[in-house]
Amino acid sequence: MSIILDHVNYIYGQDTPLAVAALRDVCLQIPDGQFVGIIGHTGSGKSTLAQHLNGLLRATSGHIYFDGEDIYGKDYDMKKLRSRVGLVFQYPEHQLFEVDVFSDVCFGPKNLGLERREVELRAYEALRKVGLPDELFYQSPFDLSGGQKRRAAIAGVLAMKPEVLILDEPTAGLDPRGRDEILRQIKKLQTESGMTIFLVSHSMEDVAEYVDRIIVMNRGSVLFDDVPGEVFRHYKELEDVGLAAPQVTYILHLLKERGLDVDVDATTIGEAAETVLHALGR
Repeated sequence: MSIILDHVNYIYGQDTPLAVAALRDVCLQIPDGQFVGIIGHTGSGKSTLAQHLNGLLRATSGHIYFDGEDIYGKDYDMKKLRSRVGLVFQYPEHQLFEVDVFSDVCFGPKNLGLERREVELRAYEALRKVGLPDELFYQSPFDLSGGQKRRAAIAGVLAMKPEVLILDEPTAGLDPRGRDEILRQIKKLQTESGMTIFLVSHSMEDVAEYVDRIIVMNRGSVLFDDVPGEVFRHYKELEDVGLAAPQVTYILHLLKERGLDVDVDATTIGEAAETVLHALGR
């Protein structure tokens, strides 16, 4: 199974005076089990791209292939696609609506026509995977904290047992501790399950720490597509389009300029500490 985008274009308000090109000739191939970061400034097309991956938006032109099938084919089952490619929106309130958290997480698998026992088992497993405490299962989802709402929303998608999980700004508005907890849980899920995960984010530190590959969007086009170290080598070009590299990138370049033999391709705090200590002979 892989996802292929073949010359995908998308225009908001096509054939109107307000038409805006949101995606421009996007070509990508995503193999199984990859943790992909999609970054870009506001209006770059990153969320629009994410919503094409499960058919929520339909390309103006071009094709998207999932597991070798064109999702725009005449007889393609779009409902089945959305059960295999789960999308968690930036604001969890948009996905939470039941009287309690457990019922909310049961909603998706129940709509698959599964037996009650299987539905409840899936819901329980999904809630445990995202680390939501048992005592919150029967609370109203609207009484939860921001981080807990995000966990509940992710669990609702995981209960469908998707093969691909798309997370649109899952840490927006969270404090640093809440952000790290959510991302560690997502990374653990990806490592243990081999699930393909897309993380849409504006945080360079987040993507540098957790993803295998970064796709940088700018004005609807793919600007860079590579492993984190290679992408952040272009920190000057990233600045030109309103982005920045992780703070450690700037620190390591400064140390290099001052004569310390450090690896400027290190992208996480752990990697930066290791290369600095090595350069100091410790």
